[in-house]
Amino acid sequence: MRFSNDNGALVFYHQGEMTRIEAWGKDSFRVRSTMLGKFTGNMWALTEKVPSVQTRITLEQEDHWVGDGTIDKKEIATIVNGRLKAVVNFAGILSFYRDEKLILREYYRSYDGTLSRESRCLKIVGRQWKGVIGGTDYSLNVKFESNEGEKLFGMGQYQQPYLNLKGCALELAQRNSQISVPFAVSSLGYGFLWNNPAVGQATFGKNYTEWTAKSTKEMDYWITVADTPKQILGNYTEATGHADMFPEDLMGLWQCKLRYRTQDEVLSVARQYQKEGIKIDQIVIDFFHWTVQGDWKFDTTYWPDPKAMVDELHSMGIKVIVSVWPSVDRKSENFGPMMEKGLLIKTERGAAQTYDYQGDCVEIDPFNPETRKYVWDICKKNYYDFGIDAFWLDNSEPDYGVYDFENYRYCDGPALAISNMYPQMYSRVFYDEMSKLGKGPVVNLLRCAWAGSQKYGNVVWSGDVPSTFEAFADQIQCGLNMGLAGIPWWTTDIGGFMTDDVNDPDFRQLLIRWYQFAVYSAVFRMHGDRGPYNIPPLDTRDWGGGYLHTGQPNELWSYGEDNYAIMKKYYDIRISMHDYIKKLYEEAHTNGSPLIRTMFYEFPEDEKCWEIQDQYMFGERYLVAPILHLNEFEREVYLPAGQWILTSTGEKFNGGATVKVAAPIEYMPVFERTCS
Repeated sequence: MRFSNDNGALVFYHQGEMTRIEAWGKDSFRVRSTMLGKFTGNMWALTEKVPSVQTRITLEQEDHWVGDGTIDKKEIATIVNGRLKAVVNFAGILSFYRDEKLILREYYRSYDGTLSRESRCLKIVGRQWKGVIGGTDYSLNVKFESNEGEKLFGMGQYQQPYLNLKGCALELAQRNSQISVPFAVSSLGYGFLWNNPAVGQATFGKNYTEWTAKSTKEMDYWITVADTPKQILGNYTEATGHADMFPEDLMGLWQCKLRYRTQDEVLSVARQYQKEGIKIDQIVIDFFHWTVQGDWKFDTTYWPDPKAMVDELHSMGIKVIVSVWPSVDRKSENFGPMMEKGLLIKTERGAAQTYDYQGDCVEIDPFNPETRKYVWDICKKNYYDFGIDAFWLDNSEPDYGVYDFENYRYCDGPALAISNMYPQMYSRVFYDEMSKLGKGPVVNLLRCAWAGSQKYGNVVWSGDVPSTFEAFADQIQCGLNMGLAGIPWWTTDIGGFMTDDVNDPDFRQLLIRWYQFAVYSAVFRMHGDRGPYNIPPLDTRDWGGGYLHTGQPNELWSYGEDNYAIMKKYYDIRISMHDYIKKLYEEAHTNGSPLIRTMFYEFPEDEKCWEIQDQYMFGERYLVAPILHLNEFEREVYLPAGQWILTSTGEKFNGGATVKVAAPIEYMPVFERTCS
């Protein structure tokens, strides 16, 4: 083992591996390791300039018992940054301490001549490298000891019923409705970022924690400590980037359905909202308004004058967002030029195809700066210059026809090594150029994200999820964990995406419960694919803006007068909270705090709050208890210490207790925290 102090960073070499531990912000370390003799220089999610801090590095001798009973001296190294200390022992194993208390230690089960628990004959070490045959990359397996009783949160969005991720195995890969944002918040007072966009897995087992990358050149992670989850997230935001200040004129209702097929449909909906006296902030023009995937333009048969449409919508105070997919059909006018220029994803084997929904498609390679310029230039000409305000960047994982990551390659390397960054790079096709135009904060809608995506104007929604109460309950923990992974602008399709029958009373009950929840979330957005599919297409062609089916109406008045009355009442609640919601967005911009927060985010000292996942805080003031089951008209709610008022009745409650409250279809239980 050889140690050195490189300008305040601890560097050590062990069996061909070089490891570097350096301060990276307040009470934080970045830890990198490689078998290749030098680091790549990739910053990945750690893009922000952090304040310089002083470290303290010491080398000490440690007694080591050898097999013949004699004592040998082995050198160990320590580096300290504020409240965080890292210790490297003679075998190269890392241990991390918060205020001198052990919080994380690499897993080690190999015989070292001692009688410690770690000294076993299993020959398992904390960092395992295995060369990828025929290449310069390695597969990497990093293990840590599992802390008894620890709870872990964050990591993005996984469609499962678990808020506490301890005991979960999570694929580090992007899929429709699965979002890998590899930052975890621990109940032990630390945050951990796996700063690596490779496809892999994170396993938070009872016996050990394991992080894997299927193809990489180096290990790279970041660890920070603080007293509360809010402070941990603040440190993380300083290192990975701040969300912009969300525009005030987008904090109300966004209107969307599966497809508005013509500009007349869009305008008729907008005019009806105006007639009803309901202000919508943004209306969404979804997919297949175009000619062919990859043409990125309106089909003029059904959208003859987009600029006139946008001008009229703007006159009503409504912004316009249009769907753009990364898929390019072979029939597209852009397929040949983009294929020739190398601007599309490459396949390692077989035909050049990555996506097969409604066409034989290859998706764009946004890692290539030429691709980003090519796509933006077309979208600016065909959309932005008409006055389109924002872009719905759907299928942004990307949504592969087959998730065979081994078969895809980008400009910057194999998909196995970098694919988790795809949605972030795709968002930058638009964010980077729109930011240069200086028309205010950029707000685009995406179905996926990665660590640091919060700084690129991404509203992230939870994907194409079923219209069921089970899926609704899952979305609550999805949103809470996304917030703890540093993504504050998060939303869902109200009512879920996939509905068989809009006339089903059970679905309508679900829709109302989901809508009530959405009022107390970051982005208030109507969307969904509403069956039955008995609306004939507009065109007999097998391409263009008229051939594909559409869903049933999805406006507030589409579900009967009783439901419309409830929706209007909750719309008014949303509008009445405008100033409060603005304050929450300011917090998200300043310190990374999400708008919807786990109970323990606001009450970290309350142990019970670390166990609760079916209620949450909307900022610091409102405790929200969604109704997550069919025909549920009352529920229990835990109130932390303090004074609380049930907003539906004005009834006052003392905290520190669980209460049962009524929840008729007209009301979702919401408690306001009082100052007294």
